[in-house]
Amino acid sequence: MKFSVGGPLKLVFRPWVEGLENIPADGPAILASNHLSFSDSFFLPAVLDRKVTFIAKAEYFTTPGIKGRMTAAFFKGVGQLPVDRSGARGAGEAAIKSGIEVLERGELFGLYPEGTRSPDGRLYRGKPGGLARVALASGAPVIPVAMIDTEKIQPPGKVMPKLMRPGIRIGKPLDFSRYSGMEHDRFVLRALTDEVMYEIMKLSGQEYVDIYATAAKRQIAEAAKAQKQAQKEAEQADKEAQREAEKEAEQADKEAQKEAEKEAEQARQQAEKERSGS
Repeated sequence: MKFSVGGPLKLVFRPWVEGLENIPADGPAILASNHLSFSDSFFLPAVLDRKVTFIAKAEYFTTPGIKGRMTAAFFKGVGQLPVDRSGARGAGEAAIKSGIEVLERGELFGLYPEGTRSPDGRLYRGKPGGLARVALASGAPVIPVAMIDTEKIQPPGKVMPKLMRPGIRIGKPLDFSRYSGMEHDRFVLRALTDEVMYEIMKLSGQEYVDIYATAAKRQIAEAAKAQKQAQKEAEQADKEAQREAEKEAEQADKEAQKEAEKEAEQARQQAEKERSGS
């Protein structure tokens, strides 16, 4: 896959990379990255010599049919790991377990602390459950990563990608051994996550927003829904006003016609009187 997918990606888009020396030649490490685009999971492994394992929903691996088998083969080839999101605690526990297993094998484990793609290019608050717990349980260093401009290559709704150079900045490894044995302390989990997000912010230059991206997406969706409703109401009001105007114009035309007919009748009667008198 590094040749069949990574090779063409590097050849066509020519991503630039800073801090490649911060990736260890061997041994476990967590790559904690911002998340701007679906392509983040392809560009980052493409520029590294080592394999990077990310997590993906299990549905990508279990869809029946030829297309489903091809999709499963593709995601396995690019280092995606299926995670069953069913159960009481869903994806969180499954992701943590999967991440620890990858690191125990001495491999690189990639994740997105924001939990989902940024809806507007800004950096959002990291979720402490996955990143911090995996880091403390495994003892692996956390390497902050910033993806640059990947969201501009193929914005939502666009089929054809835009040919441009995305960037990748890789920060120095962060050691959190001082928190060893404190993986159940929520304040420690929060502090560790915030420290990583701060390093990502410095690398990416993104504006930081201290809410979760999922909450931001809900707000954006609600705002879009409210705007759509307001537009619908405005259009309805315009139609009502147009109908009322047409009704008033029609009524005015009828009254004008009646008045014209009345005046014509009066003129006719007057003409007849004049003829009778003569």
